[in-house]
Amino acid sequence: MTKEMSPAQQIDARIKELGDWRGEMLARIRQLIKDAEPDVVEEWKWRGVPVWYYDGMICTGETYKNAVKMTFAKGASLHDPSGLFNASLEGNTRRAIDFHEGDKIDEKALKALIRAAVQLNTS
Repeated sequence: MTKEMSPAQQIDARIKELGDWRGEMLARIRQLIKDAEPDVVEEWKWRGVPVWYYDGMICTGETYKNAVKMTFAKGASLHDPSGLFNASLEGNTRRAIDFHEGDKIDEKALKALIRAAVQLNTS
């Protein structure tokens, strides 16, 4: 991927490059982020990680062999009544959700968590 590409184009290319359930999961997560906060800003950081911002970092969308990891920058400060966070639980700041092949996304709960992250950034 080249520097001439916009962050959105780089994310599009990454989704296409994955070509499997991880690309589909990343695309779905991306859409839910945009649905929850239409004014979200997309960035491409750290040699290939999609990052979403609104008055600060909301989350990242990392892809691994067996998981798509959605790491919330200030996740430890977010109320998670649906218990979506299932990774990086030991830290004082971040929290993550690991999605694996075949996992179903609780879209309503995830959008609420994204909105809470935006609200935390703007407070």
